[in-house]
This record gives sequence, structure tokens and C-alpha cells, in this order.
Amino acid sequence: MRLSQCHNFHDFRRLAQRRLPGPVFNYIDGGADDEVSYRKNTSAFDNCDLLPSVLNGAAEVDMSITVMGQKLAMPVYCSPTALQRLFHHRGERAVAAAADKFGTMFGVSSLGTVSLEELRQKHASPQVYQFYFHRDRGLNNAMMQRAKEAGVDVMMLTVDSITGGNRERDLRTGFSIPFRLTLAGMMQFAMKPMWGINYVTHEKFRLPQLDDFVDMSGGASSIGGYFTEMLDPSMNWDDVAQMVRDWDGQFCLKGVMMVEDARRAAEIGCTGIVLSNHGGRQLDGSRTPFDQLAEVVDAVGDRIDVMMDSGIQRGTHVLKALSLGAKAVGIGRYYLYALAAAGQPGVERALHLLRAEIERDMKLMGARTIADLDRDSVRWSA
Repeated sequence: MRLSQCHNFHDFRRLAQRRLPGPVFNYIDGGADDEVSYRKNTSAFDNCDLLPSVLNGAAEVDMSITVMGQKLAMPVYCSPTALQRLFHHRGERAVAAAADKFGTMFGVSSLGTVSLEELRQKHASPQVYQFYFHRDRGLNNAMMQRAKEAGVDVMMLTVDSITGGNRERDLRTGFSIPFRLTLAGMMQFAMKPMWGINYVTHEKFRLPQLDDFVDMSGGASSIGGYFTEMLDPSMNWDDVAQMVRDWDGQFCLKGVMMVEDARRAAEIGCTGIVLSNHGGRQLDGSRTPFDQLAEVVDAVGDRIDVMMDSGIQRGTHVLKALSLGAKAVGIGRYYLYALAAAGQPGVERALHLLRAEIERDMKLMGARTIADLDRDSVRWSA
């Protein structure tokens, strides 16, 4: 199977599975507990039907949007995800370059493997920094100041990860950073020698955003210790309100699901929220972001930019979310599978195919602009 034979999400997933060692693939592919939320995130779109309008002269479409003050050429952005250089040796460099080529936004994780500064210097596209809240307030301030000096456009605070989800696939393989594999996990690495060759022949794996704060020499426990010892599970609205004031710019909360929380985010000055259940990787059995979208948009959509991620696999999924009032949608696994499959050319092909789907589907919907998509564009099936 080659990249040219990838035509959709599932093709990228199959090619990634062929090229990645089992533990690494399952880290991307897996969810929490029984993975119910993981599956429902996508199946939720099946209950919503698109209702096309004809004879609107939609020979040309404009899919550009403005979200959190950022002008994007398409209504899809690359969500921040961790550890990208495990999946392909170019990692965030490949994703940022592809996003730049398509005129859209990309995110860099606190657990990213390329520095904020390098990516900001090389690429003009809007850059998001996904931030974890630490017990040490001085550390929070220092990391925010670094992001500000790097020229990050949007601060995105993840609020659904005060503790890690129960990802049993990782427990079975022993996946951790640095690696502490089970015998079965080591055997799966041995079956994919090209991955290992690429891993050891390129620059040393690092977490540049955390190098100054986390001692990675402690082995596999060091990242686990980061979550259990350094992150603050007592984070509250007063803490976030102070962060919003200190950042004094575009500020987004990722992982909001309840209407009351969305209202509170608007009240403290956030400019955006992302409805997300972390791709089904945190609280299994949680409601899907798509099912919750209309309720949140109705409550706060006139005060704050509402986005969503989790489960997006098709251009029609994007159109359904936009019709319910989402300003943009984030993709994660979609581009990670493509990254693992073929690096930057893979991510570019994934974005190209998704953009082509959105363009074609907008024409078929009779929508010349994103603004033409609204509640009249969808109906709920029984």
C-alpha cells in the first residue's frame, strides 16, 4: 500500500498501522477503558442528515473562516497532539509545514517534540500552544512568557486532563516515554525495523517545551511523574481567569462540554472554547462533542468562538459541525495517521483530500460560503 492509494481516513490508518510498531500505533489508535466514547465520537454524525439546497449558483465556494482572530483558508485546523516525532522523525515540522501550505492553523503541545520558537520562525500560519496547568505558578508564568516571546497566536489550556485516562492498550504493551516495554511490545518493535532505524539515525528525541523543567533521565517514570507530581488537579476558575489576564490575548479552553462551563469561560474573558472529550482518551462514556454542540452554541455562540474536535473523519462531518454553529473543527488522528504513513507528504495529502471533500460537499449543499451553512442545512434522523 502506497500513499497514492490513500483516499480517506481509514486508508491513512491502515498505512500507519503497517509502518508503526504496535505500541506506537496503539498509542495513537487507542482510547480509554472500553473505547465507547472513541467510537461514538464518529458515529454521532450518522444521526444528523445534510439537507442540500439546489440552484444556488455554487460553482465556486469560499471556505475561509476567521476564528479567535485568525484568518484560515479552510475551516479545519491541526489540533495540538503530543509526541509527534515518535510517529515520524519530522514530527511537528512536517505538520506545521503542511498546515502552512494549506493556510490553516496548527497546534503545538506542551509534550511536543519540536520547540515553539523553531516552528514560529519557520512558518507564518497561526500557531496554537496547548498548555497544561502546573502546581508551580511561577512555572506557569515562565512557560506563558516563553510562548508570548515566541510569537504564539493562541493559548489553548487543556482542562480535561487533570489526570490521565485509563488507556489499557498502552498498559498491555508497556508504552511510555521513555520506553519501558513488555516482551510482547519489544517483539512488535522488532517486526518494524525501519521505524527503529529512523528513530536512532535522526536527532535525539526530546520534549523542548519541558526540557528546562522535567528531568527526562529518570526513565519511564519521568513523564508519569510530570502528570502526577507537577500538574495541578485543583486548578479552578480563579486560576484560569488569572491566566487569561496574564496572557492578554487570544485564549481558548479545550475540553469544555457543559453549557455552564462555556458561559463561565466567556465571563472570564476567553475568546474560544473547544468542545472535546480528548478523542475518547480520557473519560469513557462521556457525551460526544458533536451531540453537545448545538446546545453550547445556542448558549454562548454570540459571545465566544465555539469549536469542536473528536471524531472528524469526513468533509461531511465538518459541514454538519459548521451547520450547528461551530466556527472551526480540529483534527487529530486524521493527520497523525497520515504523518506516520508518509511524513509531510502524508499530512499534505490528508489536508488536500479533506479540503477537496469540503469543497465538493459545499457545492452539493448549494453553499457558496461557510455562512450559508446553518440549522436549515441539517435534520436529525430518528
